[in-house]
Amino acid sequence: MGSSVSKVPAQVSGTPDATSSSESFDEKRFVRSQSSASHTVGSSPLATDGSISLPNVDAWESAAAADPKIQLTRTILANNNLRSTLVSRPAQVAIPHVFNHEVEFKTAPVTSQKSSGRCWLFATTNVIRYEVMRKLKLKEFQLSQSYLFFWDKLNKSNYYLELSIENADLPVDDRLVNFLARDPISDGGQWDMALNLLETYGLVPQPIYPESYHSSASSPLNTLLKLKLREHALTLRALSSSLKGDHSISPESALSTLRAKKEELMQEVYTIMSASLGVPPKPDAAFTWEYYTEDGKYAKWEGTPLQFYKAFTAKFSPAESFSLINDPRNEYNKLYTVNKLGNIWGGRPVLYVNTEIDELKQAIIRSIKAGQPVFFGCDVGQFSDSSKGVGIMDTDYFEYEQAFNITLGLTKAQRLDTNESAMTHAMVISGVHVDEKTGRPVRFKVENSWGEDSGVQGHNVMSDKWFDQFVFQVVVHKSFATKEHVKIFESGESVVLPAWDPMVRHYYFADARC
Repeated sequence: MGSSVSKVPAQVSGTPDATSSSESFDEKRFVRSQSSASHTVGSSPLATDGSISLPNVDAWESAAAADPKIQLTRTILANNNLRSTLVSRPAQVAIPHVFNHEVEFKTAPVTSQKSSGRCWLFATTNVIRYEVMRKLKLKEFQLSQSYLFFWDKLNKSNYYLELSIENADLPVDDRLVNFLARDPISDGGQWDMALNLLETYGLVPQPIYPESYHSSASSPLNTLLKLKLREHALTLRALSSSLKGDHSISPESALSTLRAKKEELMQEVYTIMSASLGVPPKPDAAFTWEYYTEDGKYAKWEGTPLQFYKAFTAKFSPAESFSLINDPRNEYNKLYTVNKLGNIWGGRPVLYVNTEIDELKQAIIRSIKAGQPVFFGCDVGQFSDSSKGVGIMDTDYFEYEQAFNITLGLTKAQRLDTNESAMTHAMVISGVHVDEKTGRPVRFKVENSWGEDSGVQGHNVMSDKWFDQFVFQVVVHKSFATKEHVKIFESGESVVLPAWDPMVRHYYFADARC
């Protein structure tokens, strides 16, 4: 984007208590930018039937042909890639991969989710592995993302079939029923769903349950599972209708019968998954993991997946961590949840404390200074370049406005409302550069899960302005959040967002790399 004042603007808060300086925005300027070619009320269109007429095209072409800048843009872009051609050199120089606060312990190797949408599981395990590697003095280490992936996929299948029982009285073309059937077992997920898996199944090192073809390339497995699950959902709906027609059967007995049938159907799901991904360790079954420390000494660890999880998460327990979000469409300092979103039936619901953007940043700074990396959710594809050796996320990075004589004026809230933006990817913040005079962040170090050929050895640098516009969620331990936010989280009094809300869209991003 250009260096003019018409950059991607800070968001409209939509709330009376949104006072952060990073959120200031001139709404009048936005209205002017959207009506720069305004007409007098009552003026006549060239095409009275609403179509595009040739006089329309002639008028547009005359305006473009008279603009030397547009002519130059046409000459260049006819033979070159739009994104790579319009990269701003000043923006590249202005945002170095240098940070004055980083998590002291460095992990390796750079992880890769490959052709799957498991970013949230990689972000979760990449946060937790810091403590495992530090305690055991390891040079390289990965937790098994596929172990969590198996149990998540199995539980999502069960969750969808339970919802099918619960909503059996709704028409099959009801918006909720239809939406849930679109992608009942997406690869994606949310922090609280990861926590449900950790608390129920624990963790294992990757050698104990390694990658398989279908954990690394999940689309074929997902296609088959969705086919069977939609069939199973219709089977349960038909059975529910039949049971309700028999007035001698109590509601309790009907539910019991439906769940017995569901368990029979889940046998097929388990068979497909265990054949495709491998039979996973049981959470209460002991395993032995043998390894070398960073100085080459032999060592081993023995215990269950649940014991492994508890042994290496005592300092900053995931169970004591929660999500802060910045959603300017909704009121700040309130707790939000999402209708029908989850993986483990009866598990912890997805919960967000909505607050000002600066609160997310300060929580990150406190966490990084204490040596704890941060899980976060964002819209990764916006104004970013993850090419090898680049790894920049910055609203100034592309000169779209200068090249086309346009203004990109949508606010953060408006992008959410119009499906222009959504939370599509989860990564880890492991460093921050803070202005020594103001104490405000300038840029952030981002650890991705797209392999070493992405960004600078798997890492990106994110500008503060990009954070304002495209970061929606950070997960912090209660000790790094404010007392007010902890109180809101623990109150349990939540506003319910609809299942299709864009704040949870990366749950449905699915089947290919996030």
